[in-house]
Amino acid sequence: MVNINPLIAQPPKEVPLKDAPLVRVIAQVRFPPILSIEKKDFVGSFQEAIREKYPILQPEQTQGFAFGPQGVVQTAPQVTWRFVDTTNSWRVSLAPNFVALETTAYSSRSDFLEHLESVLVALNESFNPKIIERFGLRYIDRLVGQNLKDISSLVKPEIAGITAAEFKEYIHQTINECLFVIPDGGEQMIARWGLMPAGATFDPDAIEPIAESNWILDLDMSLSRNREFSVEALMSEAQRFAERIYTFFRWAVEDDFLRRFGGEL
Repeated sequence: MVNINPLIAQPPKEVPLKDAPLVRVIAQVRFPPILSIEKKDFVGSFQEAIREKYPILQPEQTQGFAFGPQGVVQTAPQVTWRFVDTTNSWRVSLAPNFVALETTAYSSRSDFLEHLESVLVALNESFNPKIIERFGLRYIDRLVGQNLKDISSLVKPEIAGITAAEFKEYIHQTINECLFVIPDGGEQMIARWGLMPAGATFDPDAIEPIAESNWILDLDMSLSRNREFSVEALMSEAQRFAERIYTFFRWAVEDDFLRRFGGEL
């Protein structure tokens, strides 16, 4: 349990959870547009570099939007290349201005970072982006069924909030959001948590709606600042972000949460 400020505390020792309620982990690197990424003739080297792990190619046309003086306006559609593994649980997305790695089968921090490093190496060798505009890492947990009913004993009172009230069965939806600025480094963390009704989501791209009420804890840390592209520097950021997110997670949950999902304390 982390009882001190989770934004500056030393990361606690990891407690592996055999049945972790982690439904998705996403890492994304944004960079100034590289127009050749839209052309299939230029994407071949990147595909070859990752094809052993992600052999299924699913290109998508995505509609872009931009904010201007007239409000939100549509921009030209762009191609996003989706590379998926054979279990459909790992996916790499490549677009002219970002690369992302996501999984629904997270097993450990070291395993995820290993996957991320191989993607960044392939990006560097194929397209040599010079500048990073933003790097983000996001962890999403979901509680359902009995775990949802027991929410007040699984997470801290500050996080359980009104969902621990005696009239909680009458709550249809509640979402909390906090934006934290991490001291010294300029990074930000957005923490979202709350109850979602069946069939609803506040982010359809990352959190699939399900057929029952559920409680979400969504932790998203990022650094938006132009800097030189470096695989080594990005991996250092990814390690630091993962540790900080985990520190906040451990502050937010009770020891009963860890035990409930297979952790050994």
